Amino acid sequence: MATNEERVRKPEWLKIKLNTNETYVGLKKMMREKQLHTVCEEAKCPNIHECWAIRKTATFMILGDVCTRACRFCAVKTGLPTELDWQEPERVADSVRLMNLKHVVVTAVARDDLKDGGAAVFAETVRAIRRKNPLTTIEVLPSDMGGVYENLKILMDARPDILNHNIETVRRLTPRVRARATYERSLEFLRRAKELQPDIPTKSSIMIGLGETKEEIIETMDDLRANHVDILTIGQYLQPTKKHLKVEKYYHPHEFMELKEIALSKGFSHCEAGPLVRSSYHADEQVNAATQQRHKEA
Repeated sequence: MATNEERVRKPEWLKIKLNTNETYVGLKKMMREKQLHTVCEEAKCPNIHECWAIRKTATFMILGDVCTRACRFCAVKTGLPTELDWQEPERVADSVRLMNLKHVVVTAVARDDLKDGGAAVFAETVRAIRRKNPLTTIEVLPSDMGGVYENLKILMDARPDILNHNIETVRRLTPRVRARATYERSLEFLRRAKELQPDIPTKSSIMIGLGETKEEIIETMDDLRANHVDILTIGQYLQPTKKHLKVEKYYHPHEFMELKEIALSKGFSHCEAGPLVRSSYHADEQVNAATQQRHKEA
């Protein structure tokens, strides 16, 4: 009998073009000098060469590089963090200025060891970027922060331009795929963010290829829209190591195009869908689409 790895081979359209030009090398050097982490590196993002070398964008990962959760799809290190660096927000803001970014994404490892889930450092990072880069739009991508309303409020009071929280997978697969997080808590987190700051767009992401059905993907879209999520990204799950969940299916680009059309028909203001799409992929375009949608509705 064929193994899963033999049955599901990586298709041609998933080949990644590497580009290690001067911009890429320069950004990598600066990240190390500033003692900063990026989810681009830690999560082994397939778009790192495009974003760093061509688009000159990056997603900063704050609150250290050790996550308190051990989700079965994620390559970020897990364990008990000891790091809480209150100088980190200023270093991130300085790096955004040096990179001359028009749009920046700030994410973080889950910090279940902290009472506020890291919300205070997250909020201070947003404020530091705003002070030093007043024209830069800011997207935040937090964990569910334990589902604590006060933690979310701390972050939303800093008024990021986009609040992004990933649902990750369909309801049925959530217990197998995610650690500690729940499907309903993520929906509630997104809904409450919109209630706190109705004018700030919310965003979520689904990775597919873990054994979900098309009907379940559409159901997830409906659940997100029912909780007023504005922007959706859909990407192919890629197994980061042999210890992680196996890929059950590689979706063809045509299937991603169909899912994008369905998402837009559901009322999402913007949808990125494709084999290599990740939550932060072309995030600068998404904030522009969300802004235009708000102006239409005003």
